[in-house]
This record gives sequence, structure tokens and C-alpha cells, in this order.
Amino acid sequence: MMEALDHGLLEQPWAWLQLAENSLLAKACVTPQGYALLLWDLQQVWHEQVDASVVSQRAKELNKRLTAPAAAFLSRLDDLLRPLLQGRAGPGEATFSCDRVAEALVLRVRSELSGLPFYWTFHCTVASPALVSRHLLRPLLGVGLALQHQVRELATLLHRKDLELRDYQESGATLSRDRLKTEPFEENSFLEQFMAEKLPEACSIGDGRPFVENLQGLYVAVAQREVQGALKPEDAETTPGSPSWQGTDGELPKPPEEPDCTPAPPPTPREEPTGTSSGAPAQRPQLSKAKRKKLRGLFS
Repeated sequence: MMEALDHGLLEQPWAWLQLAENSLLAKACVTPQGYALLLWDLQQVWHEQVDASVVSQRAKELNKRLTAPAAAFLSRLDDLLRPLLQGRAGPGEATFSCDRVAEALVLRVRSELSGLPFYWTFHCTVASPALVSRHLLRPLLGVGLALQHQVRELATLLHRKDLELRDYQESGATLSRDRLKTEPFEENSFLEQFMAEKLPEACSIGDGRPFVENLQGLYVAVAQREVQGALKPEDAETTPGSPSWQGTDGELPKPPEEPDCTPAPPPTPREEPTGTSSGAPAQRPQLSKAKRKKLRGLFS
């Protein structure tokens, strides 16, 4: 179960969060069996992965007036995290804050559930080197290699275009507008100029937001191939293949489908009796399942 949760987390894109003065990159996967959360402040990677039993125990400690199966609380957490990570969290939906406590990074959530307060805390500890390698180093190496391959393919295409233009010129064709004229492409000169003039701006990491905005489609495609490689042969046969890097007829591949980390509709939680003499039944909070949203394209 934990291995499947880790695979689901790996396939999720990174999101950029601004919580008060803290800028974070985050990703999460929530299933009926538990959740996994990864936070990166560009200094350290923080991680929490728990199963349903831990969720049930923590829910009792933080929400004493609510009783429900662990799957119900996991569904609520998914409803709260999904809009936040997709940049759709609006005022009044939930309040998120984070701070460091001892050796942990604690993400606190305050929300309401049918008029009742709902609280949660994610206790993230420093991720292990193996986990950092799996979720950051290896995928980013794959992204770098894919981008290098793309540059080489584009350079080859430009050389072919130059040959095509030369053939037109030798056949007597002329440009109708001089401003459209270009010099033959020289790959070495282009790379030298890029390194000297464009590199500082191109590799500006900042607070991590450029990485989230520009490379998540490619990151997810690389991560899905990583998951496919880790699956057993019999599992790989029944698992849909990840999107290929190159599309057909020169088109970009379609955006990958979002991994299914959404729990099935759980039983409705109920408020514990408060000892009132009115005799009216306690109000039952209702859970609503957030709409799933497809991932964006590789470079959108």
C-alpha cells in the first residue's frame, strides 16, 4: 500500500505555494489508504507519509466532536489540498500556515465542515536522501536530458530548413520582404551566444515558481516513466503507458492524465452527541468531492 502511495506521489506535479512569508514547492497524493505529502523550501525537502490508522488517531485528537471512518477524513483532506495545489484555493475555503517545530515542518489547516471547525496538521520531517533522489534528482536529470535531446532535434531541423532555403534560392526564388531574411544557423555560435547572454536569465531559479510554471508537464512525463520502470512486468502490462516525449506528425504529446489519487466517496462523518436536551438529531456534515482537473501540456 505504501509503495503504491509513493508511486502516486511521484507522478504528481509540483505546485508553488506562498504561505505568509514562506515560499514552498509542494506535491501530495491522497487515497483511501493514506496520504503522502512532499514540501521543498529550496533548502530542504520535507516529507510525511501515513496510513489510515494514523489519520484516524490524529483526527480524534484534533477534531473531538467529529467521528467518522479514516476514509472520510482523507476525502476531506483531498478536497482541501487539491484546490490549493492547483492554484484555485479561494478565501473562506481553508486557511493554511506553516512553521518549523523542532526538526519538523508543520503545515496547519483550518477549515469548516458544515458549520463545524475542522483542523489538521501535517507533520513533515526531513526527507531521506533516497527519497530526494527519487522525487527530485532522478526526474530532474531526466528532464535535463530530454531538453538536451529536444535542442539537438531542433538544431537538426534548422539545418534542414537552411538546405531547403538554399535550394529555393538556387532555383531563382527571392524574398518579397527583406526583413524576413535570416543567416544560416550555426549551432556552435548559437550556443556560445546563449551561454554568454541568455544563461543568467534562463537558469534563474528564484523562489521555484519558474520551474513549476514551465516544466511540470515534462517532469510528470519523466516521473511516469520512472514509475513504469519500477513496476513488475505483470503490473506494467495492465498499467496505461505514460505519454511519449515526442508526438506524431511533429505535434506535442497530449497532456498526461492526472494519477488517480482521489478517494472514493466515503461514509458521512457525524457529530458526537453533546448532551443537549433538545432531543434534535445532531447535524451531519456533508463531504463534497472536488472536481478533477487534467494536467497541462508539456510547455503550457
